[in-house]
Amino acid sequence: MPRQSGDHTGTRVQEQRRLAGLTQRTLADRIPYSYSWLTQVECGARPASVDFTAAVARALRIDVTVLTGQPYTTQMHEDRLTELIRPIRESLDLYDLGDDPQVTTRTVAALVAAAEELCAHVRAARLHTAAAALPDVITELTVLCWRSPKTELWRALASAYRTAHDITVKLGYYDLASVALDRLGWAAERAGDPCLGAMRQYFRGLVYFREGEYSIGLRLIRSGHSLLAPGESARPALTVAGQLHLGGAVLAARAEEGNLAAEHIARAREYADRVGDASRVHWLNFSPVNVALHEMSVAMEMRQFDEALRQAKAIRLPASVATSRRAHYAIDRARVEMELGRGEQSLKSLWAARRAAPEQTRYHPGARETIRGLVHLSRKAPEPLRNMAAWIGM
Repeated sequence: MPRQSGDHTGTRVQEQRRLAGLTQRTLADRIPYSYSWLTQVECGARPASVDFTAAVARALRIDVTVLTGQPYTTQMHEDRLTELIRPIRESLDLYDLGDDPQVTTRTVAALVAAAEELCAHVRAARLHTAAAALPDVITELTVLCWRSPKTELWRALASAYRTAHDITVKLGYYDLASVALDRLGWAAERAGDPCLGAMRQYFRGLVYFREGEYSIGLRLIRSGHSLLAPGESARPALTVAGQLHLGGAVLAARAEEGNLAAEHIARAREYADRVGDASRVHWLNFSPVNVALHEMSVAMEMRQFDEALRQAKAIRLPASVATSRRAHYAIDRARVEMELGRGEQSLKSLWAARRAAPEQTRYHPGARETIRGLVHLSRKAPEPLRNMAAWIGM
């Protein structure tokens, strides 16, 4: 049986609650979870789900990473990922410094292709590869945009900033991810591309999804829609609009607004039926299958676990689905199965996520808490679960 570390989300919830001068009953009155639920999380008898953690962070007015312990620096040192963060941070800080004559850049075509390749690496869950190449791409694109500002270059730079956001979110550097979104907005404005601006609002909405501020997140989704021309029929605009609706669906589900979540899913499905598989459009993974995956997530976020599992079983992922999305589905399914007491099936789903995208799974807070929950469900943890728990540092 894995040894239960005293450093987990529950103990951090207890510590921050006490620092705020609150009793367990007082905190329970401020979140949509019972006193019993809170006490079980604090003592480690129940895993702290992502939505629970967001609710507590909001109630205590602290950043959610204070409770999750992100970034997971011990594991990142082992995977040699921490050494890649500083170059990314430095490249993001070059945006307003103008030209640098000491920087030799690749050609426009080569840099545009490099920005696309970074997106492909992230979708394939090759985080280390993407993180290592990213700073040079951002640096060269920034310099080239100052030397010869062109729409094509600004779009490529916006894409590179988006990749910086994706990588830092997956590794738990949410402060840096917010900086990347600011830079994305800066480049999108210069590119004159409303789709990029709307995409930024979608990602900003997900920031508040993680932090538990769902009303602000939904406002950002509406703001994203407002940036797109009414009645726009171009495929990129329809794709971004559909993705905004998917973001709105999960935000509404967390806010316990079931009717609004269903409306967003219905609108997203309309757009997906029109564009088909648009997963390569701005690398948003938008498609009819992604709508089905979000519908399952909506049921999960509303704690309708039987319905979520029914939907999960009905989903057939085609080979074209990105590895990162495939792993995300497996992690969500694992949580649903764990919540329903189906420990063996949950562990199988986690191993599927790990095989598909080991780096992404290792740093996913939902995966880590599901593993912790499975340990508590097991009287004697089987060898595969012990291996999984050791792998995440439990």
